[in-house]
Amino acid sequence: MRYPRLLRALTALTLVGLVLANAQWVIAQQEPVDELPVEALRSFSEVYERIQSDYVEAVDDEALVRNAIRGMLENLDPHSAYLDTEAYQQLQEGTQGRFGGLGIEVGMEDGFVEVIAPIDGTPADAAGMQPGDLIIRIDGQSVKGLDLQEAVGLMRGEPGTAITLGVLREGQDQPMEITLERAVIQVESVRARLLEPGFGYLRISQFQSRTGEDLLAAVDELVHDTDALDGLVLDLRNNPGGVLDAAIEVADAFLSSGQIVSTRGRIERARSRYTATPNDVLNGAPLVVLVNAGSASAAEIVAGALQDHRRAVIMGEQTFGKGSVQTILPLRNGNAVKLTTARYYTPDGRSIQAEGIAPDVEIANVTVRDRDNAPAAMRESDLPRHLRNAESDAREAPEAVDGDIPASSLAARDYALAEALNLLKGLRILGR
Repeated sequence: MRYPRLLRALTALTLVGLVLANAQWVIAQQEPVDELPVEALRSFSEVYERIQSDYVEAVDDEALVRNAIRGMLENLDPHSAYLDTEAYQQLQEGTQGRFGGLGIEVGMEDGFVEVIAPIDGTPADAAGMQPGDLIIRIDGQSVKGLDLQEAVGLMRGEPGTAITLGVLREGQDQPMEITLERAVIQVESVRARLLEPGFGYLRISQFQSRTGEDLLAAVDELVHDTDALDGLVLDLRNNPGGVLDAAIEVADAFLSSGQIVSTRGRIERARSRYTATPNDVLNGAPLVVLVNAGSASAAEIVAGALQDHRRAVIMGEQTFGKGSVQTILPLRNGNAVKLTTARYYTPDGRSIQAEGIAPDVEIANVTVRDRDNAPAAMRESDLPRHLRNAESDAREAPEAVDGDIPASSLAARDYALAEALNLLKGLRILGR
């Protein structure tokens, strides 16, 4: 009876060895890998043998080893993971801007699924999901004991089907139930419009492979729509990050020289520096960047670079604080390993990991509205028999511009954006 168990243990070691060999094959050209720890693998084989011989039910060999690999990676940090073929394909689809699901960027926190940020225009965004929400149940099933990929798999499904999430939100005593309808998520990475003549608004919801190219096209369109672009608001709120190269391209668009970001890791290819190229797409016009607690990863790279170079005023809330770089290492069997390989640093050498970017101007997440039936303020022109201003009488009243948004209306809809616009106006005046 000893030999079948020994054979299974040897099979497990072979499978582990194949996975490790795959990973070593990927990085062998960079730096030597330490020899396999024989004593530790003996312990693994002993535990494996005990499970196969004494566990209450029979366990599939490959499933057992696959779960061991997942546990090995997920205990490193919240972002490292083992990706089977389906998860690997879904990750690739996400970077292209089209995938199925709810439209939220998530991570693990104390065994629960934490919302990093909802993505604009998705079911999660429409349902009011917020950064920091903890998903504790998915269709009545507790997420405790699930790894991140399993939880994400439960949330994905056929477009049009419903899903109910149990959500814990800070400041509320009881969990909420939020019902959403799954959809095919097509993320429009870059959106732009004029707030007022001369002042543009550019929103990046997620960094995808085409984001840098789309940003340049959007700025060109804004310049075409106005006589001169006197300032721009770059909105990175609830941007969960994405492709590192796209973040570098976006920061480079507003910088003419200097370092954008550096990465530092154990292996040579994880150590790099990225430098800006000449030409600022705004030609030095004022720039305000909006951030909040849902601004993470690549969004923090952009905000940190522009802040360190004094190229933009960062306005809003402290950002999420994800300052690590994940590298996808494909394996020979079609699966992949997502492994944290480096930390990234701002041009001034700041690590954002677990700290985030502190805004230059802090704006609380508040909502404002006009006072109901508030009496109008008394002015000189309201007094009886007031002296008229001959010069103003001679001037023609300014014509209204189509598309203008009254300041009071903008403040009621988006207070932070209204404050960013006011700051841009002040910077333009000072610049003149």
